[in-house]
Amino acid sequence: MLELIKKPFIWIGAILSYIQNHFKAMLFVLLLVFIYGSQEELKTPNLAVVKIEGEILNVQDILEEIDKADKDEKIKGVLLQVDSPGGALAPSIELSMAVKRLSEHKPVVAYAAGSMTSGSYYASIWSNYIIANPGAFIGSIGVLFQAPNVAELAKKLGISEQIITAGDYKQMGTFTREWTPKERGALKDLIDDAYTLFITDVATARGLNLAKPNEFANAQVFIANKALGIHLIDEVGSIQTAKSKVEELSNVSHPVWEKPDKMDKWMKKLESSSKLPIFNLMGYLK
Repeated sequence: MLELIKKPFIWIGAILSYIQNHFKAMLFVLLLVFIYGSQEELKTPNLAVVKIEGEILNVQDILEEIDKADKDEKIKGVLLQVDSPGGALAPSIELSMAVKRLSEHKPVVAYAAGSMTSGSYYASIWSNYIIANPGAFIGSIGVLFQAPNVAELAKKLGISEQIITAGDYKQMGTFTREWTPKERGALKDLIDDAYTLFITDVATARGLNLAKPNEFANAQVFIANKALGIHLIDEVGSIQTAKSKVEELSNVSHPVWEKPDKMDKWMKKLESSSKLPIFNLMGYLK
């Protein structure tokens, strides 16, 4: 019985003896790990990543990231990592103009991780170089306006509308009745103007023939290899291909990629999950 009681203490004693005998060695190893880790943390990043993900609606955070990378003299190049189906027209143009400003000061490589379509393609066109994952969807250069017609449903529910307007087009796009030919014509003109703006910017940025928009636009979606064939992108590759291209164009001898602050990342995720989606029906890029 006494032997059984002694056994656990013998093991504990052996462990304590080992720690005591090798304490200095263990301390030295821990010190090396600490110093190495500290040095890694102290390395100043010279390359940044900006992500465009999900629907393009509120882009203030992304604009701030682009502006920060632009103004930071230590940052020599930027990877624009894109996986988005597009979104509203105006925010997409804001991103496009911000990327253009950035690309005039330092190299920007856009990478299509999944979808770079519609508004997210618009946002990427002024990058110095565009690379796409082999399975990425590219293009969808077109504009869409849609609204439901709930007139029949309202009638069944016994709901009728009363409204006072000033101006022939004030109720244009309403979903409480069918649009008049005049309203439909005005909406078509509006969408055509937005489409012309879109394809003109794409053709200018990518050096495409604006006289033949059906070759690259017309709202068609292309797999990466086909997008490469019509010059919507510059290369098909992986995320590492894109990073290597940023490093090459930036001429940095010792590339150090900026890492997102863990707390900021967590807070942004929490903030985005608490927001309700807001849909902008006017000028939706598809």
